[in-house]
Amino acid sequence: MTENLDRPREYDAVLGGQNPPPIDAAVLGGLQGVKRRLTNPEVEVRLAALSDALKYGEAGLDLIIQALQNESNQVKFTAYSLLINIRGRKFREQIANFLPSFEFDAIAVNKLGQKISICRRVARYLLEDLGNGVFLEMVLIPSGSFLMGSLETEAERQSYESPQHKVKISSFCMGKYPVTQAQWKAVAALPQVNISLNPDPSCFKGANLPVEQVLWEEAVEFCARLSQKTGYTYRLPSEAEWEYACRAGTTTPFYFGETITPELVNYKQAETSTSEAESGFHDKTTPVGSFPPNSFGLYDMHGNVFEWCADSWHDNYEGAPSDGSVWKSNDPKKLLRGGSWAYYPRVCRSAFRFHHDARQRYPVIGFRVVCVGAWNE
Repeated sequence: MTENLDRPREYDAVLGGQNPPPIDAAVLGGLQGVKRRLTNPEVEVRLAALSDALKYGEAGLDLIIQALQNESNQVKFTAYSLLINIRGRKFREQIANFLPSFEFDAIAVNKLGQKISICRRVARYLLEDLGNGVFLEMVLIPSGSFLMGSLETEAERQSYESPQHKVKISSFCMGKYPVTQAQWKAVAALPQVNISLNPDPSCFKGANLPVEQVLWEEAVEFCARLSQKTGYTYRLPSEAEWEYACRAGTTTPFYFGETITPELVNYKQAETSTSEAESGFHDKTTPVGSFPPNSFGLYDMHGNVFEWCADSWHDNYEGAPSDGSVWKSNDPKKLLRGGSWAYYPRVCRSAFRFHHDARQRYPVIGFRVVCVGAWNE
């Protein structure tokens, strides 16, 4: 017997006016009720209707797919979050095509730092409006697996980058750039969740420069305020998510290849990584996006500023989680990744990990955020 999708069921939402429905009155629910609610001008009503649509099989999925074309970023992202892991890879790729995209060039270099290839790539992203003309671009990072840590043969590797181990990562969104001073100021103006935030903590001033001199708990507060504003879960990346996103499918010390140059990364050039030529250096932070991105479309993953991770420090990867989750401990030191303008190339490697007192400010430390959908919560 075919189920009547328009017939009210015990979990259907009631559509009515301000007055309660009469006792024993029929409830307008089912698929038709979901359709009506998805046309409601109130975003909150549409978001709730999307979750209910999952109860109606193929017909409900079609409604969620249609919502990917909604004018509201909240509705689009919620629809995407509900759909991303429902079916196979082909279906996920179809959904991703509804998100806006940007094109960029991914560059590879040889051991001398000379460009050997340039590949045109496309990435999907979500745009968060922080107000006053300030936006946060979140790049979609595809799910996958990778070997975390460095090979024993990698030059200048450290013992705490081992043992190399396989990690499986679920899809998530990551900031296209480190958080800028303009973005920090916008979020610092939002209602406090746990602690107060200085709207202008940076040593080097500039709206499009990365924010720095940020404590770990202040970066966490930034995420909490952003989550409260948007209704999504924003947080610091796990160490595994950070390295996976940085490598973008590569296994070399840098996502460009075996080495980096001043044309590719903002780092301290008093020494060189391999045999590339020395040149001038910035001796300060540079505007985000000044250097080429990796194959995922992320900028400044090497150099510019160190980036906080959510994890506590561990001396090696013995016992590390294999699912990309945050690895906590009682150690008060927190993880830093990526190197900075004041550090040598070896510190900027994809596998390099560093720890720092979470309570101490330093003008080389910033952060970027990740956003996880309903499938990861």
